[in-house]
Amino acid sequence: MKHTISVLVENQFGVLARVAGLFSARGFNIDSLAVGETEDPSVSRMTIMTHGDDRVIEQIRKQLDKLIDVIKVQDLTEEERIERDLVLVKVNADTGVRADLMQIVNTFRGKIVDVTPKSFTVEVTGNESKVDAMLELLRPFGLKEVVRTGTIAISRKTELQTDDKLPETKESKKSSQKSATKSKKKKPTKV
Repeated sequence: MKHTISVLVENQFGVLARVAGLFSARGFNIDSLAVGETEDPSVSRMTIMTHGDDRVIEQIRKQLDKLIDVIKVQDLTEEERIERDLVLVKVNADTGVRADLMQIVNTFRGKIVDVTPKSFTVEVTGNESKVDAMLELLRPFGLKEVVRTGTIAISRKTELQTDDKLPETKESKKSSQKSATKSKKKKPTKV
């Protein structure tokens, strides 16, 4: 089953490599990954698309949550959510087929963002099936290049981060982990 996982992380170098490394080391595949700053420049949101049964996804969530730079992990799969992909497509556009191409682009509410004597560059935003359907209709004209962003998603109901709950920083996460480790290592004192 396909899953959409949203992860809030500290916006620091190396975080993306640690998250990708976690997936790679455990043999999990990332189908799509999109990362960007949130409303707080010190926090980034990763939207990860992956496949797996509930047991695998729960393992992924637990492993992600163990990473120091991870603030919050949420599986959006069962929630009401808004998902979008962005695609830029360079397609052959000789003068004889331009009207047909423009009709297809307009049908999908896309935009022609660049024109050359032999090609159009088209931008389309939508869910994965909409983007796939448009690509299939453009394929007979001759696709020169396709660039996709990967899926981004946001929950319609719950917020991943609220104003009253500040994100857990690296330092506070480390200190809570050290406290937990120290309490495990303490030997009982004799009275």
